[in-house]
Amino acid sequence: MTAKDIGTRGTTATVRVRADGEVDEESLAYLREKVGTALDRPGLPPVSGEVRVLRASAHHVELPWSAGADIRIGSHLVTVHAREATARELADRLHDRLCAGTERVAHRDAATRRTAAPPPWRGGPQK
Repeated sequence: MTAKDIGTRGTTATVRVRADGEVDEESLAYLREKVGTALDRPGLPPVSGEVRVLRASAHHVELPWSAGADIRIGSHLVTVHAREATARELADRLHDRLCAGTERVAHRDAATRRTAAPPPWRGGPQK
């Protein structure tokens, strides 16, 4: 098992990438790069968490590469899972899902749900 910390540019991100199974260093480097670019967003609160990558050793498995990420962005938790046939596809899918989760967290406070005014029979405005 391999565990390495990555720090993304311009943020105070500490994300541990852990690999289990037969994962080569080139695949891990590409995965670290993709995770780093997904979390390299200006204005994000402190980022920390872990990404776990697993390659199944059985040859009959259709999608041998899987990953799970639990990333804490400020007080919000972003959890992402992915399964793919190759390491590069897995890294790309993980990047897309992390970007979507980061986008949701970044705009969560700005786009809070506003409740509609209560109806007139509940004390709302009279028309």
